[in-house]
Amino acid sequence: MILSEREFACGNWFELNRILIFTFIKKGEVMTLAKDIARDLLKIEAVYLKPEKPFTWASGIKSPIYTDNRVTLAYPETRTLIENGFVETIRQAFPDAEVIAGTATAGIPHGAIIADKMNLPFAYIRSKPKDHGAGNQIEGRVAPGQKMVVIEDLISTGGSVLDAVAAARREGADVIGAAAIFSYELPKADKNFADAGVRLVTLSNYTELIHLAEEEGYINAEGLALLQRFKEDQENWQA
Repeated sequence: MILSEREFACGNWFELNRILIFTFIKKGEVMTLAKDIARDLLKIEAVYLKPEKPFTWASGIKSPIYTDNRVTLAYPETRTLIENGFVETIRQAFPDAEVIAGTATAGIPHGAIIADKMNLPFAYIRSKPKDHGAGNQIEGRVAPGQKMVVIEDLISTGGSVLDAVAAARREGADVIGAAAIFSYELPKADKNFADAGVRLVTLSNYTELIHLAEEEGYINAEGLALLQRFKEDQENWQA
């Protein structure tokens, strides 16, 4: 779908993009992927759910969920599921991708594997330029106008990946989208990606995971209700 300048300027771009993603994930294969990845994240304890004893994020927000997707690298079957999922998702969502870039550090291993599977160049993007040597923020070869997809492992507000996108754009890359393993589906992230004009696709998400967790006995119905309330209002949520 090609959007007119007027549609983009009027703010319809992100809503239409959500429809495109929804249509994409309604296919049975992708719905299975989202559920399978959520199941693996719970099984290997990359995700912890403690609705009654919340974690404290660096931002100070009390959260019933904690995610460490770096753990996935230690489990070959889970790692393969994720990387193959990334490849198929990128091929469908961003068929024109010419280079894969990983955010430092979490996106680097996933991005490198994806690029290898897709036979595409790989680069990685630091949070800030080096303070020595050539002072690079982006490592690798990225040609001006090259169509890039940025890889991250987890989306909360989207700040780190969008900083990477901005750095890549300053270097002349044409960032056509971002992809991540998992999203907390925070409204702030939706707004941030929309404002930046970046399409985001994820392999699994908060809604999929918490419902699966209740189905498979990780949490009870009361815990599910607490987790659902967190999604609705993170800043004021209380256990």
